[in-house]
Amino acid sequence: MTNVIQVQHLRKTYGKTVAVEDLSLEVKEGEIFGMVGPNGAGKTTTIECLEGMRAFDGGEIKILGLDPVRQERELRYVIGTQLQKSQLPDQLTVGEVLDLFASFYPNPVPWPALVERLGLSEKKNSWVSKLSGGQLQRVFIALALINRPKLVFLDELTTGLDPQARRSIWDLVREIRAGGCTVFLTTHFMEEAELLCDRVAIMDHGKIVALDSPAALVSKLGADSRVLFTTSHAFDPESLQALDGVTRVEREGDRVIVYGRAAQSGKQALISEVANWLSAQGAAFSDIRMEQPNLEDVFLQLTGRAMRD
Repeated sequence: MTNVIQVQHLRKTYGKTVAVEDLSLEVKEGEIFGMVGPNGAGKTTTIECLEGMRAFDGGEIKILGLDPVRQERELRYVIGTQLQKSQLPDQLTVGEVLDLFASFYPNPVPWPALVERLGLSEKKNSWVSKLSGGQLQRVFIALALINRPKLVFLDELTTGLDPQARRSIWDLVREIRAGGCTVFLTTHFMEEAELLCDRVAIMDHGKIVALDSPAALVSKLGADSRVLFTTSHAFDPESLQALDGVTRVEREGDRVIVYGRAAQSGKQALISEVANWLSAQGAAFSDIRMEQPNLEDVFLQLTGRAMRD
């Protein structure tokens, strides 16, 4: 499978601050590739270097075989970009904005079909200032796709959107890939990366600290599954730790979390063990559920839990 992005030993500094250090990766044609990381990890700097919007200090980048610095103009015709922060003139309509951007390219997508695909047909005569957050994000997606790109960059696409709008945007990203376009996205939402991406790079302190499919990253973590429940019954948590597969128990008030290895007990066995033990104790309990390790657990283990600016 062809690599549409090839990065070797990328380095970018701002004075004495190293934003990206010795970063290498490849993105294959037809992938939805995700990059996640804490604030200040270097994600936006990396994506701006790939898009040809920011000069870098060392390394090599090839995007669809093009050098984003020396061949920036040629690159503009074959990639689409949705920036983390973008603005449009308030007193332009959606149709006027799309007309303007379509005029920049020799063979643009007919935008009426594009806005219909994105559910914006009824808004084509609406001012940009009157759009909701989800509608505005779809306009930016339309602008990123209007030049028929082979590769599209989506930077923090769903930040600030409500859950319904976020899910709708996820469906659109899948449609973009189904239409033959490779997708490179950055996100703060681990669920988003886990559900959308074929592979995910976790970035921290300017470096990639893990790169694989979401399922493989979670599997490599080897983390405990969790059984959560609520009970007012008094018991010694250590007695629950004697159950098969249980590794530790945490209790705060009426809320109890039982950690266990899925490989030892299996999903149903662990929750059944806990429920049967509570019943044998005569302990009334509620809201019992099972949680499997996920990409957020991997992210927190690799990058820590400390708050960052």
